[in-house]
Amino acid sequence: MTIRLVTFDALHTLITPRLPIYVQYSQTFAPYLGVLEPELLRQSFKVALKQVQKDKPAYQGDSGAEGWWSEVIKRTAIGAGADPQAVDSSLRHIVPSLMERFSSREGYKLFHDSLPVLKRLYDMNIHTALVSNTDTRMRPVLKDLGITSYLDPILLSEEVEIEKPDAKIFRLAFSAQPVAVGLQESVHVGDELDSDYRGARAAGMHALLLRRVGPEGAGERKEEGENIKGVQVVNDLWGVLKWVEQQNTGNR
Repeated sequence: MTIRLVTFDALHTLITPRLPIYVQYSQTFAPYLGVLEPELLRQSFKVALKQVQKDKPAYQGDSGAEGWWSEVIKRTAIGAGADPQAVDSSLRHIVPSLMERFSSREGYKLFHDSLPVLKRLYDMNIHTALVSNTDTRMRPVLKDLGITSYLDPILLSEEVEIEKPDAKIFRLAFSAQPVAVGLQESVHVGDELDSDYRGARAAGMHALLLRRVGPEGAGERKEEGENIKGVQVVNDLWGVLKWVEQQNTGNR
């Protein structure tokens, strides 16, 4: 087996919020809603995100991503103790501000290992792509952070209307490659056990579950009671590079 294609998740894999999301929400809310308790905001955001994910298909419908995130933002603010009337009257200012913030390097930054590992894989003539459950704002983020040229294709769930763990979104990554690549010649890297690891495995790819440690990895996805016995885990992207090199060296 020789690895010729590595696909990556985006959030908590290649990029991370520049400040915790609840902090950035708090900064944006403050002029309109006053200062909300940070811990309440943190918890409220998690609850709001789960509720909206359950109630509405992500980014679908006439209002698209902005409407979907508007509901998350509204529930986050109210759940953290903001006055509902003040929230309703200020959403037309808050939502565009947050949407813009999370469309660039203002809201996100690269992990320390993202660019070096992408460059190293490029030098090894290994193709790299992005497979992410997110909306179109990810494109300007990746461009602003300088890694767009290393990712081909960039598959975003809002654009292709397919979400991980559906095997179809993983297999779309193969159609854009300049030469034919087999499923067993590819590996997907991401931080979500079901969407990334199990989804890629079900699609026929190899998979590595990324579990970063330390402050930068604080936002990693961990499901309560999850079982990762038998799962291939790496702690950073250098671990991904080492795994790829071992696979390819062993086949020379």
